[in-house]
Amino acid sequence: MLAGVEHVHRISAPYKLAGRSFRPQGTLVNFPNGIKIGADQVVVMAGPCSVESREQLFTVAEQVSKAGARALRGGAFKPRTSPYSFQGLGLEALKLLREAGDRFGLLVISEVMEISQIAMMLPYVDILQVGARNMQNFNLLRELGKIKKPIMLKRGIAATLEELLLSAEYIMSGGNYDVILCERGIRTFETYTRNTLDISAIPIIHKLSHLPMASDPSHGTGLRDKVPPMARASLAAGADVLLIEVHPDPDKALSDGAQSLYPDQFAQLMDELRMIAPAVGRKL
Repeated sequence: MLAGVEHVHRISAPYKLAGRSFRPQGTLVNFPNGIKIGADQVVVMAGPCSVESREQLFTVAEQVSKAGARALRGGAFKPRTSPYSFQGLGLEALKLLREAGDRFGLLVISEVMEISQIAMMLPYVDILQVGARNMQNFNLLRELGKIKKPIMLKRGIAATLEELLLSAEYIMSGGNYDVILCERGIRTFETYTRNTLDISAIPIIHKLSHLPMASDPSHGTGLRDKVPPMARASLAAGADVLLIEVHPDPDKALSDGAQSLYPDQFAQLMDELRMIAPAVGRKL
């Protein structure tokens, strides 16, 4: 009834900005090199759980790039359950990630753990990742809403999908709409795998939200031989991004070696994904 108002649409979900009603056509996260996340092309991000050395990182970066990955993942700051575990190389790792990414034409994604790290990371990374332990660190999420770089928000180990979307809402309410959600496994009563990868979350999020959806089968299973089948299933279920951990010598990895693929296993997985993608109307 008001002058100048063409259409009114009621949004009943508690997540006003993250809900599909806000942007029914979906969100595309664009990068200067032409990569688009949320389009028909599935983006694979691969690399070691944590940056351990220059040799390790550059070896992996070259191999995953040749196999078809478009982004290099690697931890500079590592949240570990035990305070005695390897915690990452910090700023040195960020510099190595940027150098490797530039050399092999890869985007760089790394995890931010606290507000004080944001400014340090901005010059080196293309995507800031919020880990499962920080999904409801609302102070951190508010600060990430003020920057203009894409954020990958991982689902907490016991979070509902509504809680995940409300966490995304914290980022988006600050003005940063370039958010990618990630299913990385939840904690259930099953002990065979490290977590239970909830693949059903992928199509559910696509129905509820316009944001792109990623899957991390490495953390979702914690078992090397289970990563390829869960990656294939995630692609078939509609994942826009796949995060895969790759290490040149997983048995000597300083973190999460049991779930890291050997480079030749990753290359084989990429070939398999290329066969699956057309069947669901996607490209790799």
